[in-house]
Amino acid sequence: MRPLAEFPIAARREVAGVLFDIDDTLTTAGRLTAEAYSALERLHHSGLLAVPITGRPAGWCDHIARMWPVDGVVGENGALYFRYDHASRRMTRRYVDSYDTRLHNKERLTDIGREIVDVIRGSALAADQPYRETDLAIDFCEDVPRLPDSAVDEIVKIMCERGLTAKVSSIHVNGWFGSYDKLTMTKLFVKECHGIDLDAKRASFVFVGDSPNDAPMLGYFPFAIGVANVRDFESRISRPPAYVTTERCGKGFREAAECILQGRQGNAPEW
Repeated sequence: MRPLAEFPIAARREVAGVLFDIDDTLTTAGRLTAEAYSALERLHHSGLLAVPITGRPAGWCDHIARMWPVDGVVGENGALYFRYDHASRRMTRRYVDSYDTRLHNKERLTDIGREIVDVIRGSALAADQPYRETDLAIDFCEDVPRLPDSAVDEIVKIMCERGLTAKVSSIHVNGWFGSYDKLTMTKLFVKECHGIDLDAKRASFVFVGDSPNDAPMLGYFPFAIGVANVRDFESRISRPPAYVTTERCGKGFREAAECILQGRQGNAPEW
C-alpha cells in the first residue's frame, strides 16, 4: 500500500465515481461526523457518482438512498441495491434473491444466529438484525466488548459449516446463502442504473474501504484507497488497496475525498 499522495494527478482527473464502505470508513467510532458527511456531499455535488457499498441492512439502505447525498446504495454485502429518484419520488429496490427465497433463508439464518450466540460467549445478534432481509450479522465489537480473533474465527467457521458465505467487517461477522458479494452487486448497479460496464471503466472509479468484507472491491479497483485503519486487518485481506490514507476512519475518508477533488481541479493536495 502506497501513500495516498502518490495517487497520480492524471488518474485523479479521470475519476467518475467514488464507491465507499460506511462503518469505520465513512464513520468514526460508530458515528457519522460532520467533516466526513461534508466530504461526501462535496463529492456528490461535484458531479461524481457517490455510492456507499455496505454490509448494513435494507432498513438502513432505504433511509440512506432517500436522505443522503448519494446516487444509490448497495447493502447487505451485495444482496441488494436501492436507488431513489427524487424527481418521481420512486424507490427502486433490486435483490439477488426472490422474495420467497429471502423469506425461506431468513428462517434458517435465525436458527443459525441462535446457535452462534449460544456457543460463542460474548457474541450477540447485531442490533440492526431486525432490519436485515438477507443475511445474519453477529456483533463482535459494536455493542459488545471486543471478542478475541479466535472467537471471530470460530463464528466464521460455524457459518461456513452451515453453508453460509461468511465475511468479517470491522464490527460484525456477516453470513448469507449465496456466492454474491459487494462487487457483483456493484457491477449490476452501475450497469442497470447508469449504463456503465464497470469491467471496462474500473480505472474511472475509486473504492474507499477498511476491512476484510471490502476485499473484493479493494482488489478489483486499480486506484482503491484504504483508510489508515485498513492496516488493522492487513493479514486478513489477500489483495490490499493500492493506496492508504494517513488518517483513520472518517478523517481518512475526508482525506481521500480531498485528494480526488483537488486532483480533478488540477491542483495537488496539500498535506
